[in-house]
Amino acid sequence: MLEFVPVLEEFILEKMGETRLPGLSLALLRDGEVVYRRGLGLRDIERGLPATPRTLYAIGSITKSFTCLAMMQLQERGLLSVDDLCERYLPLEIRPGGEPIRLRHLMSHSSGIPALAYAEAAIRHRQGSSDRWLPLGGYDDMLRFVNGAGDWTLGRPGERWFYLNEGYVLLGAVIEKVSGQPYSDYIKEHILAPLGMTRSHFGREAVEGDGDAAVPYVITKEKAHLPGRYLYGRITSDGGLISSADDMAAYVTMYLTQGDGSEKPLIGADSLHAMQAPAVPLPLRRPWTQGDTPSGFYGYGLSAYPDFFGKKLVGHGGSVLVSTAHMAFVPEAGIGAIVLSNGSGYPMQYFAHCALALMLGENPWEIPALRLERILDRLAGVYETYRGTFGATVRRAGDFLILEIRDRHTEQIVPLWPEASSGDVALFRTMAGGQCLPVEFRSTGEGVDLLFERYRFRKTGRVPA
Repeated sequence: MLEFVPVLEEFILEKMGETRLPGLSLALLRDGEVVYRRGLGLRDIERGLPATPRTLYAIGSITKSFTCLAMMQLQERGLLSVDDLCERYLPLEIRPGGEPIRLRHLMSHSSGIPALAYAEAAIRHRQGSSDRWLPLGGYDDMLRFVNGAGDWTLGRPGERWFYLNEGYVLLGAVIEKVSGQPYSDYIKEHILAPLGMTRSHFGREAVEGDGDAAVPYVITKEKAHLPGRYLYGRITSDGGLISSADDMAAYVTMYLTQGDGSEKPLIGADSLHAMQAPAVPLPLRRPWTQGDTPSGFYGYGLSAYPDFFGKKLVGHGGSVLVSTAHMAFVPEAGIGAIVLSNGSGYPMQYFAHCALALMLGENPWEIPALRLERILDRLAGVYETYRGTFGATVRRAGDFLILEIRDRHTEQIVPLWPEASSGDVALFRTMAGGQCLPVEFRSTGEGVDLLFERYRFRKTGRVPA
């Protein structure tokens, strides 16, 4: 067993317990070989069936990388150019900023159209979480839906990143028009079959007839597990593929090895590079750092982060609420990870990035997201002033803290956002009287102190469950 595996498994099981994730499967790769594969937790709670590396889960938006891979294949065959106007293939009438949208703008989420949230509405309606119903039954319906958003655009194509599921639905229509095949048939014939991904599917029959398919779950705010349902046929080229850790390991291996002289590459080296090259900056900045430099970029169906322990990290995540996934790889080091779960509530990318850091021999708790998480968890708790004269509670809310001061008749709710951390001091900010107010946490030999306004609080216990 790899020496870091106990650390990784302990981390995963801890977070699965905290967030009630039912099951999880993962695979790690190095130099084209699977070096670790594992299932943790349950693929079916009711029947008590364990997750395995072969368990099937929806991979959500990781499907977008398959869509872009297909687009690059069609470009290599001379059937299209990613620089072509979308209007050449579809009656797309919308022109953000008066300019036409090109295929590459849809591939890089830079069309100038903010998310129209069709997938969010469809997924939540399917799970019974929302009453909002969108009667979108095919490409023509989606075109009418998108063409009606002319006054919803911001900026011109290529200027700004707006994640747009609807754009990837339209790319599926382009693939069908150019290839002469249904989208799912094209992906199966030209990507899944050549890679030996025989247990990756878009259809209900193949998934539900498989003996190792995970039950998808809605994890409610009360942490109950409600069996959910996939949207077969309604979500396709933007997030409809269902796969396993074993199958997806072959897919990640392709990105790490294609273009290196393989006899029958699925895609040429130039196309592979183009998918991972920066097309538009992501609106993300590293926490607790100065400056406005973006921490990552979006290419074609893939995100890229240039500074993962000094190396480029490439990947993509996916979620359909009842199933989540993340794939990530470091081309320079020849390592990769795929993580899949039959629920949501904890980012799969944290597990994948932790694994890759351990494979590089680095401290995963130096990853900004994991470092921030540990700091927030440490600071959350019950606090008191001198001799218990006044009490407060600090709770974690995602990547923020919430300070609560309550008595029988009043309450004060104060959001705190992280600003800086150095040694034993963590600085946060909030607003008071229309002005920014610094809030300071200090770790001392006696515990954790909170300096807020005129008060010095000391942590006395954990937040009640």
